Amino acid sequence: MRGRTLFIAGLVVAAGISSAAQTPAPAGAKLDQKQSRYEISQMERLLEGAVEHGLTTIRERVQAATKAQSFVPENLENAHVRGFRLEGYGIFFDIEVPSLQGSLLWSLRTLDQNDLGLSRALESLKSFVEKSNDTNAQQALKRIELQMPTLAAPPPTVVAASSGARLAAGTAAAANDAVAEAPVDPILSDPNEAYRAEIQRQIQDAMVSYSGALAIGADEWLTIGARGRFERPLIAPADVDQRTVVIKIRGSDLRAMQAGQITREEAIKRMLVRVF
Repeated sequence: MRGRTLFIAGLVVAAGISSAAQTPAPAGAKLDQKQSRYEISQMERLLEGAVEHGLTTIRERVQAATKAQSFVPENLENAHVRGFRLEGYGIFFDIEVPSLQGSLLWSLRTLDQNDLGLSRALESLKSFVEKSNDTNAQQALKRIELQMPTLAAPPPTVVAASSGARLAAGTAAAANDAVAEAPVDPILSDPNEAYRAEIQRQIQDAMVSYSGALAIGADEWLTIGARGRFERPLIAPADVDQRTVVIKIRGSDLRAMQAGQITREEAIKRMLVRVF
């Protein structure tokens, strides 16, 4: 009889444990999770906007440097951002950045600009294509070189030997020297690196500007991994130049900035940046 009583008591205890395990989470916990997911989704949109703003900035720099209509493609796909809360770590965002590889950043419209000579434009185009490792772009450039006419030097201009003519010639020469000495935007020599640097700057700015609502703990991290989107055909070689930039900042540094203990600039300096 005693053994039967102990057996029944054990069943009651087991039933109680099973019932407790199946008890739904408190309503407050569900609301907290829902709010957290909402805040992460909002940050996803803000990061997408930051990348789009960086692309617009690069497009404007190219246009100013070449004094031409921007030839950074207008039909690039939008950035894709996904955020995750990792228990015991913090929040991680994965960003797929629109890639300029294979887009021929220096389009053929560059070749006929008055302020960018044909030879220099062709050299810029060749430099970009060689760095892109894009086979299709390299073949297209070779076809262009084969069809390019030989450039003839313009005939010298005869100027009357008068004081007014000499003054006009001197003024024109001074103006040309001033143009020649004008600083050239480095984006012309390495557009891809300028693009990466601008996107990184925009992401870092967004991290310190809009992360307050994420409620990241002092001992947690806000981490972002950004990589260019590259669609590789099945028979094409792997793109060994594709790099992932990982940017992270401690929650304690974010809280110090939000409390006014450090500046935004100081918070950005404390970020850890790694390139893989």
